[in-house]
Amino acid sequence: MRFVIIILALLIGVYPIVHFLSEEPFGLLTTKPPTILKSTWWQLAFYLHITFSGISLLIGWIQFSKGRLRTFHREIGYAYVLSVIIGAISGLYIAFSATGGLISSIGFIALGIGWFYFTVVGYYQITLGKIQRHKTYMLYSYALCFAAVTLRLWLPILVLIFEDFIVAYQIVAWLCWIPNIILIFYMNKKTTANKTASHNPKNQNL
Repeated sequence: MRFVIIILALLIGVYPIVHFLSEEPFGLLTTKPPTILKSTWWQLAFYLHITFSGISLLIGWIQFSKGRLRTFHREIGYAYVLSVIIGAISGLYIAFSATGGLISSIGFIALGIGWFYFTVVGYYQITLGKIQRHKTYMLYSYALCFAAVTLRLWLPILVLIFEDFIVAYQIVAWLCWIPNIILIFYMNKKTTANKTASHNPKNQNL
């Protein structure tokens, strides 16, 4: 499973390059009105978002790896946090004009706020020396970062089910990140339960 996650993160992480190489709008951009596409501020926010979100996706998984890659944990961590801050803030800006209207906008705004919050708080926890809390918050952070992948996995399925791109996009604006958060919640809960059990004196006497 870890291998699949890494491959998907690398593939989607480099995807923004296609936007820089293309001379014409494609994909989701074709659903945007000309006034949005011609807006300098929107274009700046869009390219900042896809660039730094892509970087976050590309390097974030390394923080949970073991071995030699752990040597650069701090340096990569700084780069990840900076990338998330830029990616999240620019993402919040373009979320207000998300395809699908208010339903999509609220979903992506909630995603952006959550991504920013868990990352910044996670960084703050490590400055206090609280390693486990740092790890927990960063797991939530990367789960939200990974929404870039799960969105692209869910969207074609939803389009096939509903046969309506707008409806599918309104749903995926929430579906791309809520299950990720729930998964991490139960993973953390299981880890905590296992640690509690291992430190229980009764278990040591069995």
